[in-house]
Parts: sequence; C-alpha cells; structure tokens
Amino acid sequence: MKKILIYIIPLALFAIVAVRLVSNKKTTQERVYVYDKEQTVPVFAVKVSEGQLDNQRGFSGVIEPIRESKISAEVQGKVTRVAVEVGQKVAANQVLVQQDVALLQLQLKAAEVQKGGLEADLKRYRILVENEAIQGIQLEKTELALAGLEVQLATLKEQIAKSSIRAPFGGIVTAKMTEAGDFAAPGKPLIQVTDLSRVKLTVQIPESGLNYFQSGSSQLVTINSLSKEIPAQVTLVGSRGSIGNSFPVELTFENTPDQAVKAGMFGEVVVKNSENSGGLIIPSSALVGSEFEPQVYVIQDGKAKLRAIQIAKRVGDQLLLKSGIKPGDVVIVGGLVNVFEGANVEPNFSSER
Repeated sequence: MKKILIYIIPLALFAIVAVRLVSNKKTTQERVYVYDKEQTVPVFAVKVSEGQLDNQRGFSGVIEPIRESKISAEVQGKVTRVAVEVGQKVAANQVLVQQDVALLQLQLKAAEVQKGGLEADLKRYRILVENEAIQGIQLEKTELALAGLEVQLATLKEQIAKSSIRAPFGGIVTAKMTEAGDFAAPGKPLIQVTDLSRVKLTVQIPESGLNYFQSGSSQLVTINSLSKEIPAQVTLVGSRGSIGNSFPVELTFENTPDQAVKAGMFGEVVVKNSENSGGLIIPSSALVGSEFEPQVYVIQDGKAKLRAIQIAKRVGDQLLLKSGIKPGDVVIVGGLVNVFEGANVEPNFSSER
C-alpha cells in the first residue's frame, strides 16, 4: 500500500499543476487584446483639389526690454533706507537704496584731523630744513605720509558716495529684493530697473523664412492684447540656428507714449509672400514620416494605401505638392494612429476634429 501511495501522490500533484497551468493559459488568452485587422478604422479625410497657399506667414515671440539691470551694492554695508517701490518710475542717477555710512564718516573726520596735523608739521619742517635745523629726510617722510593720507581720504569719500546706490538709467522699478535692515554686498541684487522706452520682439524664424528678414529692414509688430500695430526695425538676424533649424530674429521698436507695451507680452510679425503659390494643397497633418521622405495615406476602394509624395513648399500647416497626388484623391488627415497599409477605413470629411 505504501508503495502505491508513493506513485499515486506525485501523479496527483502533477495532474493538479497541469490543470492549473491550462486554466491560467486560458484566462491569460482571454484577457489579451487581439487587434482585428479587418475592422474598419474611422479617419478624417479631405478630397485633394487645386488651391492657393496662404500668402501670409505669422511669427510670434515675447517682447523684452532692451535695457534691464539688477542693481547691487559696490561696497558692503547695512541698508538703512529703500527709497523706491515696485512700479515706481525713476530717473537716471536717482538714489534707490541708502547704506549706513556712519562709520565711514567717522573715519573720514579722523583722516581730515590727521591731515591737518601733517600739513602743520610740513610747514614747520620746511622752515627748519631751510635753516638747516633738521635733516631733509624728516620732511620727505611727512610729505609721503600726507600723500598717503590724501589717497585714504579719496577712498573714504568714494565709499561714502557709493553707499548711495543709484539708478544707472531711467526706467521703472520692476523688482525690489531688499528692505531696510538687510546687509548689502557686491553681487547681491537689490533693485531691478527696466527701461521700457524701447523694447524688442524676439521671434524664431525657420530657414525658409529668413529671406523676409534683412538687418535694417522694417516690419509691423502686432500686439493683439492691445490691438496695436507698431513699426519695428530688424536689428539682429541670428548667425547660428537651433537644433530645430530656426534662427533668432530681433525687431526693435519705440514704445507708446504711455508705455502700454510691457515686457513679457506676446507680439507677432506677419509677412506676405508675393510669389504665386498655386497647385495641389493638403494639410500638413496628412504627412507620414518626415519631410525628407514624405508619404501620405490615400483611400482607394475603402482601404488605406501609402503613397510617396514630393513637397514643393510648406507654409504654416499647408503643403504645396509637386507630385504623388492627383486632383480628386482622398487623403487621410486625422486618426492616423490605427491606420496601416491596407487597413479598412471609413472617411469623415467633417472639418471638426
């Protein structure tokens, strides 16, 4: 009986494990999603026709001040008074922050007293040297001491003058980073002053659009939030492009009399292309892959067919084609995620996506 149990128990365990594995495999297979390649994929599509590319191209960017400075102290010292607030207009050379100068003024007075004593000694020594009562070396030492003291006095006066921190140019206080009682030191920003009398708009221009912007040329900057168009001059065309092959272009213009244009606002430059850009046009959303090997899906007999195309020009979200598509072809422009070669598709020609 024991021998029989020795064989029966392992067989029973093996059977239980096998049944459990088969059950788990069935459950896993039921849970795994199997894509049905024959199902119809809903897509957005357009019928290709002749048209004209939009001759206007817009480039937007952020408006920045030409002059902006974070002002710090040139000498160390305790802040005794902050004379301005954020939003306040300031003139060039106006005092913004005052540092404690009590100790420097005491040192200045002590140096002035010492200077008076040395000048008196110098007079006496000159008389004595003329009468050969003393050696000339004492006179020379006094003259050197007086010259060194003059340098010390000039240094103290300069330190006292620099303790009054002034605006380097006229503008608006846009940040206050200190209060009375703080300790000011070189390199620690205290006040930020922004000059908004002249501002600049920086836009990123693709290589194909650089011909619209020549250094010194004029353009109109549109500020939609103010409903204003302001004439601007191209002052910089970048010499090095970014990874995305775009180049920075700066346009400088005078602010309005009430300085309504603020730093950080969005501006736009719209340029017009005078060339005739007519032909077969499709949305750029139809493009599959890259512009180096462009392809699109065309619907034929209810199925998606991948077709190579040649692009003559791209303007914004529109593509002007050279070849690969003919008028009347239906091109998929949306819902491309589940589309593949030969997929059954159901086109939707609605413009709402």
